[in-house]
Amino acid sequence: SNMKVPPFTAQSLAKICGRLCAVNGGTFMLDKPVTKVHYDDSGAFQGVESQGEIVRAKKVVGDPSYFQDKAKKIGQTVRCICIMDHSISDTKDAKSCQIIISGRELNRKSDVYVTSLSGIHKVVPPGFFLGLVSTTVETSNPEEELKP
Repeated sequence: SNMKVPPFTAQSLAKICGRLCAVNGGTFMLDKPVTKVHYDDSGAFQGVESQGEIVRAKKVVGDPSYFQDKAKKIGQTVRCICIMDHSISDTKDAKSCQIIISGRELNRKSDVYVTSLSGIHKVVPPGFFLGLVSTTVETSNPEEELKP
């Protein structure tokens, strides 16, 4: 295969984030089962328990599945990922770009976000582009919402 592996994999990015977190006084937990999430009497987050150890923090970032009693689904996102052999038209062959299309322009409540990254970002081989399109789901047919 002529596909080059990016210098940073998802695993190495997690390690880098963990190091940055530790350097700045934080705690980073990966691949540890969450036994219990601790809250104070007012319901504010206090810490996470894993394998008998409690890690306390002022703030936590985690998957909503860990906080099912606190998380509330308020929307859904639809995404499309495209591998292209060209940049997005009318971007002057930009190696990367982000385009935000106003929902008002498309008769939608939500904006549509278009992102393009190229081989210089190491997400695709040289000469290719990665296109991402996303928006908030507004109908019962989300795939149709991404069509031009």
